[in-house]
Amino acid sequence: MNTAPIMRIPLGCCLLLAAVTASAQNYPNKPIRMIVASAPGGAPDILGRAVAQKMGESLGQPVVIDNRAGASGLIGAEMAAKSAPDGYTLFLGTTTLYAILPNLKKNLPYDIKRDFASVTQIAGASNVLVINPSVAAKSVAELLQLAKAKPGALNYASAGRGTPAHLAGEMINVLAGVNMTHVPYKGAGPALVDVIAGQIQLIITSPIAAGAHITSGKVRALATTGATRNPALPDLPTVAETLPGYEITQWWGLSLPAKTPRNISERIHGDTVKAINAVDVRERILRTGAVPVGGTAQAFDAFITAEQQRLGRVIREARVTLED
Repeated sequence: MNTAPIMRIPLGCCLLLAAVTASAQNYPNKPIRMIVASAPGGAPDILGRAVAQKMGESLGQPVVIDNRAGASGLIGAEMAAKSAPDGYTLFLGTTTLYAILPNLKKNLPYDIKRDFASVTQIAGASNVLVINPSVAAKSVAELLQLAKAKPGALNYASAGRGTPAHLAGEMINVLAGVNMTHVPYKGAGPALVDVIAGQIQLIITSPIAAGAHITSGKVRALATTGATRNPALPDLPTVAETLPGYEITQWWGLSLPAKTPRNISERIHGDTVKAINAVDVRERILRTGAVPVGGTAQAFDAFITAEQQRLGRVIREARVTLED
């Protein structure tokens, strides 16, 4: 006769487990929110809307964009991290939120590894290094010669401290052994305006923002910042062709709150990748100057870790801080 004690599970736990199971099986049965940690009209918002619309068609429920700008995206990231892990909140994050701020701030209101479960990288984009035409440089090599001849005399603008554009300039300083001076702005728009006006010598910014000014001759494009040439600007060399090891891109990815049920996260992953690979969505992404990705959750996890480590080294070597 078996005399082993019987484990009694509290009725409340049984009911909760049954409710979670039933909810996962019926998923989705209401609209899904995609938190985008930036204002409407920016690259994350454009990418999020392109993917969300197509995801909604597959899921049978609308995926609604919820723009939560402010504090370099921390407001949106914190909100997403604290959301219920039920599959009805998605988070579209950026290079800054996934890989830069974890190296710069000790007390972030979220932890990428603890609070989020990766879905997939949506897209990545190399930026373009542009200078005011008055700068006597027609190539990256000539620009570096000027920087070496006059330490501190060349100023580069960015959308603010800790942004990809800030690190892009500091990476040149570190790898080339030069000393260009960083001038932070409150946004990429005003920074580019001052480069056009000749107040600042150069900026590393998106090809979308700089494209019309390159065409009009208001700024001169020297190179792009990815490991390979930007498909949108195939005639421009990469910075790495002159400065080996240089690579910095902007990228965007989708995550869920941690502990989201596996069957739901797998459903979201499948429909996200399907959306990214749809012909019309790929074309919309490519028109922004970005390149669609859409890999596995594991690949995105590994990419985030590698970028945190790589950009962390630049931050430490250049002694980048968020303070003046």
